[in-house]
Amino acid sequence: LPYPNQRQLWVNFRSPLVWDVFAVGTYFTVSLVFFYVGMIPDFAAAKQHVLGIRKKIYTALSLGWQGTQKEWRHYNMLYLFLAAFATPLVASVHSVVSWDFAMSIVPGWHTTIFAPYFVAGAILSGTAMVITLVVPMRKYLSLHDYITDGHFESIAKILLLTSLIVTYAYIVEFGLAWYGENIFERETFRYRLLGDYRYFTWTMLFCNSVVPLTLFARGLRRNTAYLFVVSILVNIGMWLERFVIIVTSLSHDYDPYAWGLYKPTFVCLGVDIGSFGLFFTLYLLFVKNLPVLSISEIKEHL
Repeated sequence: LPYPNQRQLWVNFRSPLVWDVFAVGTYFTVSLVFFYVGMIPDFAAAKQHVLGIRKKIYTALSLGWQGTQKEWRHYNMLYLFLAAFATPLVASVHSVVSWDFAMSIVPGWHTTIFAPYFVAGAILSGTAMVITLVVPMRKYLSLHDYITDGHFESIAKILLLTSLIVTYAYIVEFGLAWYGENIFERETFRYRLLGDYRYFTWTMLFCNSVVPLTLFARGLRRNTAYLFVVSILVNIGMWLERFVIIVTSLSHDYDPYAWGLYKPTFVCLGVDIGSFGLFFTLYLLFVKNLPVLSISEIKEHL
């Protein structure tokens, strides 16, 4: 079915790019609702401690929350439902995104392991980013009584587990290329390890597969400074993973005439740096203007 667009195109609904629209759109909507619902009791509590325009905004966002038993009962049911609904969306969305690659015939992309590979990678990078943000936040906002070393040990275990899953995916990926009969696939993975981008590949493997193994030591799992360093390295490794997947396959595919090296322009670098700037700006605005911890959940466990 066509829909109105500037270039008068007929949309191919069998394309994974169209699947992305529905998957990512649904994921974003559910995540936004889940985030907002969780903040409603906090908005109601925070409005009592601010004045002026912020008080009016918090009052509007709290939706008249009074904290009655009936409200809490409905709130807990809705929050549990959204959590249960959002959890499988994590797997489905990243699986659909991986199919953007897997449904093509580009060497290094056309593989069935991409769906669980991308899901585990998303959890790994997300866990590392949580550690990267929470460690300095706990220090500078004096949240040691609320975010304990036990919490960091638990999240370090998740980081270690997902790192092992991603490492297994790396092994399977290279194993399929090595034992398969597709010479283009085998050459692509040889190029990743020994070609022009070998330093990126080996750095990726070191950051994502070797460094997290140190978290088998319980003392290191409870060392927040060390966890912060590990999380930074994992974030670097996951960024390099996407770089290696995209660039090595496109720069060294079937036709030698089309081979070449990728050189980022100032526009590419600007978009990349600007993305980091936008994220940290929004994060700091959130920390400044909204409760960084769930007030209602803290009161519940006191």
